[in-house]
Amino acid sequence: MVTRLAVLLFAVAAVVVRAESAQLPLEIKGNWLPGAMLFGHTVPEATVSVMNKTLTADAKGNFVFGLGRDVKGEQTVTVSKGGTEFSAQYTVQPRQYKVQRITGVEQKYVEPPENVLARIQEDSAQVANARRVLSRETYYREPFIWPAEGPVTGVYGSQRVFNGVPKRPHFGLDIAGPVGTTVVAPAGGVVVLVAPDMYYSGGTLIVDHGYGITSTFIHLSKILVKPGARVRQGQKIALIGKTGRATGPHLDWRVNWFDERLDPALLLPDFASRRAEETSDKANTQQVAPEKPALNNR
Repeated sequence: MVTRLAVLLFAVAAVVVRAESAQLPLEIKGNWLPGAMLFGHTVPEATVSVMNKTLTADAKGNFVFGLGRDVKGEQTVTVSKGGTEFSAQYTVQPRQYKVQRITGVEQKYVEPPENVLARIQEDSAQVANARRVLSRETYYREPFIWPAEGPVTGVYGSQRVFNGVPKRPHFGLDIAGPVGTTVVAPAGGVVVLVAPDMYYSGGTLIVDHGYGITSTFIHLSKILVKPGARVRQGQKIALIGKTGRATGPHLDWRVNWFDERLDPALLLPDFASRRAEETSDKANTQQVAPEKPALNNR
């Protein structure tokens, strides 16, 4: 059976909504779903206010923003330039998430001891700082590709319960594969963080795609690029591993717009069809062993 997310992706086609005043055009392209990345266009260098953030459109009038997991209801986008201001409202469509109950997790990752709390805080600060980068790179406009080959074992938004203890939702797309499997850049960008041994996420790599859009790759066994390196789409950047809090070797791929967690699956046009094929293959081979979802709080 096709997953709920696959059905959602089939049912909701990308939309373009245009609104304008006498002087200021505003076009938003994308689906107003929690976890979505949306592409905007207005007059060049206009000021844009959305999701409690203030942006500046580029020299062509383009801008980008994202909707977090729990965003709902009406959202307002305001553009202004030269004393003229225009606002439009959009409705975020509701989305449901599953609950995953996972047992057998090492207790140090469920309730970390006091002697690692400072390390966890430092890790979190490094990641947050990397995601705050605001560059004028425009790699985010490339159609994203899969960063690794393998079955999907975890999806965005699911609520995690570890050994009976409720934890934060899962914010990534988990792709299983043997240790050493190639990880490629899903879009071009600039490397802004290389951390080989974070407490929860293990080998961690962050690539900036521009204007607040970043990809984070975690549980890596090896990182093949250095901070400041410019990478092209499809370039080999790392190897899948089982580092940090993980039950098996896999890639956990995260996408952010600054601190808003986005759904990588919504960036992959063939995600729904690939998931349908995986589900069909499992049914045909009568696989009954439970999947081991990736574990991470990053």
